[in-house]
Formats: sequence, C-alpha cells, structure tokens
Amino acid sequence: MQNETGPRVKPLLPPQWDEVQLDALGAFPKSLQFVLDKWKAGLGDVRGMNVLGTMAYYPALTKAYMTFNAHVAGASALDVRTREIAILRLSWLRKAEYEYVQHIILGLRAGLTHEEIERIEQGPDAPGWSADDADILRAADELCADAKLSKPTWDRLSARFSLQQVMDLIFIIGCYEVLAMAVNSFNSDIEPGVAPLAATTRERMFNQK
Repeated sequence: MQNETGPRVKPLLPPQWDEVQLDALGAFPKSLQFVLDKWKAGLGDVRGMNVLGTMAYYPALTKAYMTFNAHVAGASALDVRTREIAILRLSWLRKAEYEYVQHIILGLRAGLTHEEIERIEQGPDAPGWSADDADILRAADELCADAKLSKPTWDRLSARFSLQQVMDLIFIIGCYEVLAMAVNSFNSDIEPGVAPLAATTRERMFNQK
C-alpha cells in the first residue's frame, strides 16, 4: 500500500454532502461537526475529511458504523488516554498510516507524551511502560494476532477494569481494526494540513514484521 499513490475512491467534499449523507455522518456528531466547522472557517484540508468524504458514498453503512464509532470513541467507559493507547497500537500493527497520524494528534491531547507515542511502536514489552499501560498494548497485540485475549491478560484487565470497560476495550480495538481495513483499502490520503509521519517512522511502520 505504501507504494500506491492517490486514493482509490475520490472523497466527496463537505459541500457535496446531501441531507441523507449528513444524517449518516451525524451518527458521530462530534466528528461531523468538527469537519463542518473547520470547512466553514475556510480550512480546506480538515483532519478527518477524507474518510468522511469516502464513507459518504454509502450512507446506510456509514450510519451504522458511525453509531458504533461514536460509542467507543466518546461514550465509552474507558478514559481517553487508555483508548488512544489502544487505537495507536492497533493502527501501528495494521500499518494504517492515515489512522495512526490522526490519533497521534488525539493521543497527545489525551496526555500521551511524544516519547510514549514513539514507544507504542515497540509494544508492551518495551522498557518504560507501567504494567497497566503494557496490558492495554498487549490486548491490542493479542486481539490482532489471535482475535482473543489470553487468560493472563483477561485476568489482569478484569482485576483493574469493570466488565463493561473490558468490553469497551475489546470493541474499540475491533472498531478501529475495521477502520484500518477501510482506510488501507481506500488508500486514503492524509489531508494536506495534517503533518505526515517522518520518513524514518513511516519506513519502520511498513517494514515491521
């Protein structure tokens, strides 16, 4: 995918979204409003616009997915920092550059440091993680590899979190797994106003085994 240039589906721009498409995208109100507000302010390279503009082609599917996304990314019982660690690790493992870049921004806003975000590349066994943070990363690794949490990871997460929080963790990783498949398959472009990955980081992402 990294050798292919240009999107496979040309995103529709906000002025092209009709009422049905706006209703579907509005199932995740915060996401839609962010894009519309920035567009109306004259910013033509709004973060997230290319994915919404691609999903707008299929309103019924989009409404279902965005309803799910709105829960795991907003109404979840997990704190935002935990969510962003999980999403960033999943995005890294799936080589979903578009998704990873967007969530670097959100991860920093959630309190992650640049050092921690760089360490996410290395996974749960990298020096410097707390046991709790390592388990979030390990959950993403296990779900990506086996579609199942191991018993030790399940037991540790269950001792720390409520059942609803463990469910939210599983489902947020699954939600962004689906999105990673989509943005990678669409070959979604990062919006021009969003800082791309450094060349060395991008090389590590696409050369990981």
